Amino acid sequence: MNELSEKIVNQKFALVFEQLRKEGKVKSKSDIAAQLGTYNHVINSVLKGERGLTVEQINKIVDTYGVNSNYLFGASKEMFGVDIKPLPGISNLEKMEEERNNITLVPYKASAGYAMTGGTQEFMNDFMKFRIPGLDGQLIAFEISGDSMLPHITNGDLVICEALERNELPRDNGVYVVVTDNVVAKRIRRVKDRNNGELVGFELISDNNVYHPYTVEIEEVRQILKVKTRLTGHGLA
Repeated sequence: MNELSEKIVNQKFALVFEQLRKEGKVKSKSDIAAQLGTYNHVINSVLKGERGLTVEQINKIVDTYGVNSNYLFGASKEMFGVDIKPLPGISNLEKMEEERNNITLVPYKASAGYAMTGGTQEFMNDFMKFRIPGLDGQLIAFEISGDSMLPHITNGDLVICEALERNELPRDNGVYVVVTDNVVAKRIRRVKDRNNGELVGFELISDNNVYHPYTVEIEEVRQILKVKTRLTGHGLA
């Protein structure tokens, strides 16, 4: 997590904790720790700014106490519920909400469906949307399962991605999400025909030597998304 983002989330969590205690929804640090599936000393460290909340803990805060996720990331002044502001019409309200929550989260269990549908709008409408200050544009967050990209991406991380344009090629050794019959996060290296130099596929490389590189042909690739950042158990990285 970068220093600014971690500071924002910790500060907002401290305010949420105090408000929940005032309203009698929690009585102590141990109380909220139990709800978040952790320990009293962990909550104490978060409140002191010594560590960050995990993605799972943030989701539990939102689901259990009705906290506005945008508030935790410093993107809203509304601590609970959703942002509602008086606007001329419902269409403007919907447009504002859509622009604000520009990151769509695809859980790991839904990644096969994403590969099958190509991430159609109809498919994506079922998933949670959120926003992180400083990350603009229409982005997609994928939940990572497995350890092939250790130590840089770990099991349970969210990688926040931007889809490449149709004619845009990935850079060699960059980290991308590649969609074929499944969805994987890998380093990419272009594979060219030795005779004519034409691009024929991509070598997908893990960040550790436990998993061997493998090649996918151009025809197999349905979409490539550039990993812009990742949301780890300790925040943005």
